[in-house]
This record gives sequence, structure tokens and C-alpha cells, in this order.
Amino acid sequence: MNEYANDMSPYRAAGELAGITRLVDAFYANMDTFPEARVIRKMHPEDLSGSRKKLTYFLCGVLGGPRLYIEHYGGINLPDFHRQFPIGPGERDAWMLCMQPAIAAQPYEASFKEYLLARLWIPAERIRMVNEMGI
Repeated sequence: MNEYANDMSPYRAAGELAGITRLVDAFYANMDTFPEARVIRKMHPEDLSGSRKKLTYFLCGVLGGPRLYIEHYGGINLPDFHRQFPIGPGERDAWMLCMQPAIAAQPYEASFKEYLLARLWIPAERIRMVNEMGI
């Protein structure tokens, strides 16, 4: 799993901007269709184009690629931003439920899929923890 912690390899393994865009599109398609995701879908605007772009740009930076989110939107503190929403274990799990099959559907190597799920669990859990505990 650590093989993806170097340089730009996670970004490249994800297919760079085009691959991350496909992942995000699959994620939001799941959010729109999975009944379990209704609770988090309601936290988003009806038009998801801005949300798609923000998540795509955010993931580019998280995976070691260009820092597009910062370039376009400035810095972000994910837990602080998400405080406006009631995020507990159910919401965190709904987000991950949408992301898991989105990752599975991508042409990534199995080891990268595992790495990415583990990598995305960290901010998802941190957001839940900060939101619930009021840290």
C-alpha cells in the first residue's frame, strides 16, 4: 500500500485529472441513486456541477497531483467546512457507501483501490469526529 505514498504516483494511478473526474462522476451517480445516500444528497445543491468540480480538484491535491482546489477556491479545512451539516456515523458511512463502488468501477490496480479507500476513510472519519465532538 505504501507504494502509492511517493511523489505523484497516487495521482498517476488514479488516471490523473481525467481518471479522478470519472471517479467523482461515478461517486455522484451513486449518491443520486442509492437510497442510503439520500441523507447526504440533501446536503448538496440540486445542481451538482460545482460539487463535482470541487471534489475532483480536492482529490487531485490529496493524491499528490496539482493543487487545483487551492488554486481555484483557496484553502479548506474539511472538518470546519462540514460543521454546517449534521454528520455522524450514518452520514460518513453513506459517503463511503457511494465512494466504494465508484472506486471499484475504476480501472485501477487492486492495491491502489485498497489504498484509496483507506486514504479517503481518514478525512471521512475526521469530519464525523469533529462534527460530533465539536472539536
